[in-house]
Amino acid sequence: MNRITTIAGAALLALTTGASFSAQAADVVKIGFLTTLSGPASAPGVDERDGFTLALKTLGGKLGGVRAEVITVDDQFSPDAAKQGADRLLKREKVDILTGFVYSNILLAVAPAAFASKTVVISANAGPAQFAGAGCSPYFFSASYQNDATHEAAGKLMADKGYKRVAVIAPNYPAGKDASAGFKRFLKKEPAIELFPKLGQLDFATEIAQLRAANIDAVYFFLPGGMGVNFVKQYAAAGMDPKIVRVMPAYDADQQMLSNGDLLAGVANTGQWSADLPNEQNRAFVAAFVKEYGHQPSMYSSQAYDAAMLIDSAVKAVGGKVENRDALIAAIKAANFKSVRGGFKFAANHYPIQNQYARVITKAADGKYVNNMTQTLMTDHVDAYVGECKMQ
Repeated sequence: MNRITTIAGAALLALTTGASFSAQAADVVKIGFLTTLSGPASAPGVDERDGFTLALKTLGGKLGGVRAEVITVDDQFSPDAAKQGADRLLKREKVDILTGFVYSNILLAVAPAAFASKTVVISANAGPAQFAGAGCSPYFFSASYQNDATHEAAGKLMADKGYKRVAVIAPNYPAGKDASAGFKRFLKKEPAIELFPKLGQLDFATEIAQLRAANIDAVYFFLPGGMGVNFVKQYAAAGMDPKIVRVMPAYDADQQMLSNGDLLAGVANTGQWSADLPNEQNRAFVAAFVKEYGHQPSMYSSQAYDAAMLIDSAVKAVGGKVENRDALIAAIKAANFKSVRGGFKFAANHYPIQNQYARVITKAADGKYVNNMTQTLMTDHVDAYVGECKMQ
């Protein structure tokens, strides 16, 4: 059965398997999946949705053996629309778990209402510092990373290479500020120039001119979705010095960006996952994703797939009794599932403890561009804020 409802500017698509929507809580687990599915910033959200949907298909439409109803909300890249959609999910749909979330400003706008209603939030991407330290909550888990981590790995990579004049460009929103903080933490010096364009900006003529004038030898750019694609094209069109080394986060260097591989060959990127990670769960995930969608998964897809498998393990552990929030939280924290990343465990603030890898964009034998893992930069990395979290 499919149901499509438009409410208060947020489009809701409910997908369920089996019986009617009037099933009792003991017979169904309700998941609210809130992500960005429209506009130029939507590519990561589409990847998230596809990864979660594949996991649910792999699990036979069930989570923990219980029939799953997933209600997907397009947040339209708008905190206001996201709050309206979340209000519907929490108050009318009464979802058991809220997941999805690409952008940190969306998560930060929605999460307080979820916490107040004692609804568990599992982010499949956004990992703001606000929920990692003093603002940590027993109702929040990250199935992805703490925002700084990927950028910390990039900072370490560039510090190890010894670049002298390094630039940073990231959007002017919470995750962009986390990116800069994490990058500088491991670069161990101030960048030659920092640029913070507006989130969603698509014209980078001014920023590229500033990079040219700064006489840099390397640039780290975190520009999600359509921002990154436009930046890469405009950077090339501007005739920037090819000797300037470019590094980016891994989640921005996958499917959408690889279609511009001719402009990115040899560019390094950093993150906690790669399609060529040598473990059984990852190999099965990548093969299933390619079969289902006809292209390689992205880091966003991998995280959402893991989020679904994490939920599956927790629902199974509590015997489907998701209304017992304390037991559900304990089961999620146990993280008793096989991650596409290999081992998976949570720190005290409910953010993952995990490795960070370097990858490089290369042209495969079939002419398509892929990412190949080159080294492990950090082992069992813990975020910088966990010591500020007083959650027991």
